[in-house]
Amino acid sequence: MRDSEQHSAYRTVVLFGIVSLLADLTYESARSVIGQYMALLGAGAAAISIAAGSGELVGYSMRVVSGWIADRTQRYWLLVWVGYTMNLLAVPMLAMVGRWELVALLVIVERLGKAIRTPARDAVLASATVHMGHGKGFGLHEALDQIGAIVGPLLIAVALRSGVGYRLSLGMLLIPASIALSVLALLQRRVPDTVPSAASLAPSSEMPPAYRRFLVASCLAAAGFADFPLLAYHLHIHGVGEAFIPSLYAGAMAVDAAAALVLGRLFDRWGMPVLAASGAIGASAALAVVGVGSAGFAVGIVMWGIGMGAHESILRASVAALVPPSQRGRAFGIFSACYGISWFAGTALLGVLYRLDPIAMGAASALLQAIGAVVWLSVGRMSAG
Repeated sequence: MRDSEQHSAYRTVVLFGIVSLLADLTYESARSVIGQYMALLGAGAAAISIAAGSGELVGYSMRVVSGWIADRTQRYWLLVWVGYTMNLLAVPMLAMVGRWELVALLVIVERLGKAIRTPARDAVLASATVHMGHGKGFGLHEALDQIGAIVGPLLIAVALRSGVGYRLSLGMLLIPASIALSVLALLQRRVPDTVPSAASLAPSSEMPPAYRRFLVASCLAAAGFADFPLLAYHLHIHGVGEAFIPSLYAGAMAVDAAAALVLGRLFDRWGMPVLAASGAIGASAALAVVGVGSAGFAVGIVMWGIGMGAHESILRASVAALVPPSQRGRAFGIFSACYGISWFAGTALLGVLYRLDPIAMGAASALLQAIGAVVWLSVGRMSAG
């Protein structure tokens, strides 16, 4: 029976990973050119910035609501379907509009779709990964997800360089979007409509204390994690070629994928200390990039990739491990919203500090993440106790 459950869990995670791969290929392709496309339609810098920021704000804040609805109704798959349909079909629709205002609206719809489906999807994944290890399951899912994030922008770049144009390039994204929805339909036939065992547990209005402390640590780590565009800006003004910086980013994404696989397995064996250790590695990334000179660039980017791999995989695995099934939808929603808001606030803070002194930015990044790592360790002791 155990072998059968593990096989079913792997199949669920891999199929969800393929859906995420194709979804990332679809919307990350569009995100890589949406600024240029809106400018072509007459939007100014302020309009582009507001559209992108509004989409992200909606995308993170609405996860609290969608997670609560998922747990309250137990209709996880309904929310997964509504979210993925909005998330994916909004992208090729960009090719059909001729005004930047409608493009901005579709950007928000796409992010809203992701907000609706993410907590419910992660709750289903958390249920499946019980039989294979939360860390291993979320790590494998993240590795597959990252393939799409890398390949998508490269494909649309090739299309544009071939003279295809923005509209046709965006319209062609209907192909991976349709395949993703087809795989999702196949997956639903193999997975129950509700998270197993959730119905047997009475939902509680209060989250476990360990989860609340974990959330504080995660917000600190998110606030301190330097966004890649800031690091790329530093690399550029210090002589790293424009054509080489995207290669560094692709390399960081490859490190992210590999780290997610390795850290996931280690997390299942040792728990929160693995998250704390990977957080400590990520904490050194920005300081290595801005403080060591050219010798530290590559090392810092590798550290950044390891930290990102941890954030995208074993952070989610930690939520699954700390919260009972009946609360996971809401827990994932709260986590995603708090993490996203902290990330944006931290990005603004680090940007201001960088203008004052790059070393101050790197030090603040390291300090916030180091404090988060210490709190993660205390969460591990709470869970063990």
